[in-house]
Amino acid sequence: MPYGRRRIRTAVVGALLTVAALAGCTASPAPRTGAAPSARPVPTPTPTPTPVSPWDASPASVAAVGDSITRAFDACSLLADCPEASWATGTDPAVNSLALRLLGAGRVAGNSWNLARSGARVAALPEQMARAAERRPELVTVMIGANDACRPTAAGMTPVAEFRRSFEASLARLRKDAPEAQVYVASVPDLRRLWDSGRASPVVRRVWELGVCGAMLADPEDLGAAAERRRTAVRDRVVAYNGVLAEVCAKDARCRYDGGAVFGFRFDQSLLSAWDRFHPSRDGQARLAELAYRRVTEE
Repeated sequence: MPYGRRRIRTAVVGALLTVAALAGCTASPAPRTGAAPSARPVPTPTPTPTPVSPWDASPASVAAVGDSITRAFDACSLLADCPEASWATGTDPAVNSLALRLLGAGRVAGNSWNLARSGARVAALPEQMARAAERRPELVTVMIGANDACRPTAAGMTPVAEFRRSFEASLARLRKDAPEAQVYVASVPDLRRLWDSGRASPVVRRVWELGVCGAMLADPEDLGAAAERRRTAVRDRVVAYNGVLAEVCAKDARCRYDGGAVFGFRFDQSLLSAWDRFHPSRDGQARLAELAYRRVTEE
């Protein structure tokens, strides 16, 4: 899951157009008595719009906010964060994180910050954004929403209106202290596809029975109507969250949504953690880095 810093001011252009219009009025002779008025319309000055600054595809610093995916939870060892393997700011060359690709190995440590927190929901994002803004990053990556959908039951999912308010507040908080920062927003993964990829495996089912994303993954072999309605409700909520991310990001000239790239990506079992069969493995983190780099560097 994409601006320079020049502005064109329209005041001078407007003033010149006004002077020209006034000069034309004083220079025109008064019409003769009985003469028909001129049919030529007086041109109306058209304001020159302020152009959108171009996206900078080579930001010099990166801050990451979000949840356990950005912390690379369970990517290296059981029940532990592994930030060096993070898709956003990690230093592991096997992952080749977004920051590593943009900054180079020698500059990652001093110019990137992983401020995500495992277990975070969107309500925690404004505070994370405030911490990111303190560092004045040129790019902020956002991946949030999986925990808002992955509740013990579907009834506990974050309402869409609350999700919107928190995400809007997050961007507003960033803009307060870091107005020039660019933002890359990754979509929430398709949790139903995750269920479909692992439900046939006895090993995966046993892991999920420990309480991994109950709203979607509980009773993975149950294909009854109630279970299907539950899974559909979770997927629909994820789709709605992604709609919010896209809409809110589109209103910010310095924000790029990934266009649903993460949601559409097929994370098969080879790309998931061997411990929880839910979070991305190192290979999965590498795929997330590829998707992000592609979007951030688009012309």
